[in-house]
Amino acid sequence: MINRRQALQFSAALLAYPALRTHAAPDLPVAAELPLIQRAIPSSGELLPVMGMGTSRTFDTAGDPESLATLTEVMQLFFAGKGKVIDSSPMYGNAETRVGDVLRAMKNTPPLFAATKVWTSGEDRGIAQMEESAKRMDIRTFDLIAVHNLKDWKTQLATLKAWKADGRVRYIGITTSHGRDHAELMEVMRNEPLDFVQFSYNIEDREAEQALLPLAQDRGIATMINRPYQRGALFGKSHDQPLPAIAAELDCSSWAQFFLKYILGHPAVTCIIPATAVPRHMADNMRANFGRVPDSAQREEMLRIFKAL
Repeated sequence: MINRRQALQFSAALLAYPALRTHAAPDLPVAAELPLIQRAIPSSGELLPVMGMGTSRTFDTAGDPESLATLTEVMQLFFAGKGKVIDSSPMYGNAETRVGDVLRAMKNTPPLFAATKVWTSGEDRGIAQMEESAKRMDIRTFDLIAVHNLKDWKTQLATLKAWKADGRVRYIGITTSHGRDHAELMEVMRNEPLDFVQFSYNIEDREAEQALLPLAQDRGIATMINRPYQRGALFGKSHDQPLPAIAAELDCSSWAQFFLKYILGHPAVTCIIPATAVPRHMADNMRANFGRVPDSAQREEMLRIFKAL
């Protein structure tokens, strides 16, 4: 948490960022003229904008005024692009605390879908960790808490089911970032009343198409997609390559949007949570929150183009 002296420094530093005063990136007004893409949470029907925000690594920063000002600009651009879902975890170092610091410093925060995870063993430690996450992120009631990377999932999921019944959390789920855990993840999906599941999926790593995404669709479980850029590896292939003609058909003006729209073309995808601490990258990501989504034939063409890079 930031103290009073840091808060004053932070406020002064914010004045150095014109984008914070305009609340918009150069391309967002164009994007805003396009329809917002939303997907329903199957268990409730609640609509969510498809572009969320992850905080792994990117929000794990010191609480100095400069980094807080940059993260605030990133979050302002996220909200300006009609973003709503912010996902974090106690596994991500200072990320939850930085999210809370930024939210407290902002005025008139738009509606937020706050998500975090529980990542520990034991019932008491799980409860203590979730309560601490609420303090760090400045959240009274989380929209979503998921068991992170299946850690002690039977214990933590039992607590989450009780919390949901008591109204202490709206949705519950489970996550993994490791392909080796997919078999166990799917077993949990088949047998537990989950609202959300989170895993990796992108145009290069398409393993989730084989079983995870179809199972989520069959079971009525919302999906939150992490690592949409394969931790940046996709840009090593697209760097300096011209955008293909199909990008314009999908309202894409960058390779980042191209990669995100490919993911959105799968009907079982609910939202994507790219993580960035760079304002221009956030503005770029958020343009994929609008416009057209590829059909199956267009996705095949996108995949063909990517493989040829």
